[in-house]
Amino acid sequence: MIKGLAITPPVIGRISIGKVVEKDGKRLPQKDDQFTLTTQMQGREGWILHPLDKKLRETSAQGKLRTIPIQLLFNQPDLNCRVQYSLFDRNTARPVCVGNGETCKRTTASGIDTLPCPSPQACDIGANGHCKPYGRLNVIVGDDDPLSSFIFRTTGFNSIRTLVARLHYFNALSGGRLACLPLALKLRGKSTRQSFGQPIFYADITLRDDLTLEQTLNQASEIEQQRISAGFNQAALDQTAQQGFNNGAFEEAEDDVDAIVEEFYPAQSDNTSSPHPNPSFSAQQNYAASQRNRPSLADKIDQQAQALSA
Repeated sequence: MIKGLAITPPVIGRISIGKVVEKDGKRLPQKDDQFTLTTQMQGREGWILHPLDKKLRETSAQGKLRTIPIQLLFNQPDLNCRVQYSLFDRNTARPVCVGNGETCKRTTASGIDTLPCPSPQACDIGANGHCKPYGRLNVIVGDDDPLSSFIFRTTGFNSIRTLVARLHYFNALSGGRLACLPLALKLRGKSTRQSFGQPIFYADITLRDDLTLEQTLNQASEIEQQRISAGFNQAALDQTAQQGFNNGAFEEAEDDVDAIVEEFYPAQSDNTSSPHPNPSFSAQQNYAASQRNRPSLADKIDQQAQALSA
């Protein structure tokens, strides 16, 4: 195995909440209240839909894809969903620093150094808001290939916290049979003060609608026995996956630039247009402008007080 290259689970598609559309030469985020499954290819109108997207919508209420039946690749929760503090170069979208709150790997003039990671708020290069938790969840959708996955990338705190908790809980109550559980990826929503009452959507992992917890655990036991009888070695698969992740300093590759830019530096919709063809440059410019125009905490409190009095 070549050193310095992270070996990650094979990916055949993406799962996203909403989509990115091109308008006046700019790539702008479009909020949505459902999941979208896409391929890894882009067309003139954005990411190309995966055939499973249409198939799943045909069986969903009102054509809204809010629940996706999934299975997991690994028994270890942290292999299915990797969460790290991440800082990317805003021009190239290449990783600069990745940490876990204790130590980090950072690109420096001398190479990649291992340094203390005090979390973004207390970090000299992360306190500007450009370093934040970054989660990547790999799940199996459909029955075509047991080793190919769809990836869900998110910097949303609600999604990250919920997904990590669910994976650890399901792993504990199933006795370490996480990869055998028939589960579902579900979209949930809530409103907060910070969202001014507007809905915030996030991802969760739950039981499938037609199965109780007891039925889910029974199916997991049956699947595990069938796999053992067939010679399926889940422990070896988990170990190989861990070695692959550890083989490189950073998980992202140059092919992931568009996905990273959309998640970390989403463009803000406005009436101006940017002639620059580089999406990372456009996202960077819009992100900087949005930070300059961002209202202060005092302004937000005044706005909320005025709304309540009205």
